[in-house]
Amino acid sequence: MARLPYLEADQVAPEYRDMLKRNTNLHKLLVNSPDMARAFNGIGGYIRFKSKLDPRLRELAILQVGWLEKSEYEFTHHVKIGKEFGVTDEDIQGLIAETDGKPSQLEPLAKAILKGAREMVRELAMSDATFAEIKAHLSDEHMTDLVLTIAFYCAVVRVLATMKIDNEPTYKEVLQQYPLPGVK
Repeated sequence: MARLPYLEADQVAPEYRDMLKRNTNLHKLLVNSPDMARAFNGIGGYIRFKSKLDPRLRELAILQVGWLEKSEYEFTHHVKIGKEFGVTDEDIQGLIAETDGKPSQLEPLAKAILKGAREMVRELAMSDATFAEIKAHLSDEHMTDLVLTIAFYCAVVRVLATMKIDNEPTYKEVLQQYPLPGVK
């Protein structure tokens, strides 16, 4: 159960109602601080709609964060979002295999990006070797977007966990196909 209320459009000032268009529990809770919610949505919106980073690779990095952090909300939402941007079931199975140290059919760049995301979650920063491996394929702009995307979603999973934001029932079905370790 969430630690703060989920607000509906009629409970917020008219100038902030646009932030509830996505109608998710995350947005309904964040609008308790509408200006902070707008800033948060601005970064999230940039990542999703304006970044020039390949959207499939971006979503794989986000999924890696959600999987490692056992964030049911983040992982299940981005399975659905990722599929809109080209992530396949095979990609997700590859992510799970790579996380477990097993081989996958993912291409080398995707594997390196997943490794970089794992390093940022587990070790705080990407290693020099992993950074260089990814950088060999990405521009400075893409590299910056990748690192900031991973860092942003490291923050998002902490917000979700601290605020105890409930996952919507329509997303729980994803767990039947991809059960998160340690999550019931």
